[in-house]
Amino acid sequence: MRKTLLSGRRWHQSSTQETHSERNIPAGAGVSPDMTTIGIIGAGHIGSQVARKAVELGYDVVISNSRGPETLAALVAELGPRAGAATPAEAAAAGDFAVVTIPFRSLGSIPVEPLAGKIVIDTGNYYWKRDGRVPALDAGETTSSALVQKHLPTSKVAKGFNHIRYSEITTDGTPPGTPNRRALATASDFAEASGLVTKLYDEFGFDTVDLGPLSESWRAEPGRPANVVRQNAAELSETLAKAPRTV
Repeated sequence: MRKTLLSGRRWHQSSTQETHSERNIPAGAGVSPDMTTIGIIGAGHIGSQVARKAVELGYDVVISNSRGPETLAALVAELGPRAGAATPAEAAAAGDFAVVTIPFRSLGSIPVEPLAGKIVIDTGNYYWKRDGRVPALDAGETTSSALVQKHLPTSKVAKGFNHIRYSEITTDGTPPGTPNRRALATASDFAEASGLVTKLYDEFGFDTVDLGPLSESWRAEPGRPANVVRQNAAELSETLAKAPRTV
């Protein structure tokens, strides 16, 4: 199931899977079936959990952190033969698409050139106590993922996996059609990127609520009622629609 936000901020459930721009985009639309390698930048709680589920599903994973590939030996051994460790630039280059899961304060460390033309799933959230004050974010003038997109002008950034507890990424998924299947939100300025996140969510065991462009991604960020709440698609859609712009 996919629910979307259409023009006028009207929440709508559609079997044709309309996006914010009212185009019909099935899960994975525009996504090559050959996109089987994920470059993961950040090997903390979320990055490690995404890697675990991805290799279980048959993806190849190249994972990185800021401390060097040698520090990931234990994780790679746990993940098995489908996983390898690399530098962030190497992981970005190796992936057919990327998952970036690092503190917002480290935005400038995301490699730009190796991610050119690729879909980048941004799991990050802005926490001013950790990241330092960013006036434009505090004032609600932009979103953290919009700033990631600005840093990666030749990539296609999508928000994903940012409002679920990391432990639940591998435990809360259920098969398609399961009653009250948990839903997660995504947002992107690119239909192809939203489609990839929807495909990945479904494979991980979740329905999707499409918020539309990155300018709407704040609805699923910390401090809003949808953060880390387990809801089905209809419930999550209503919760996201009621979110206050600033907190």
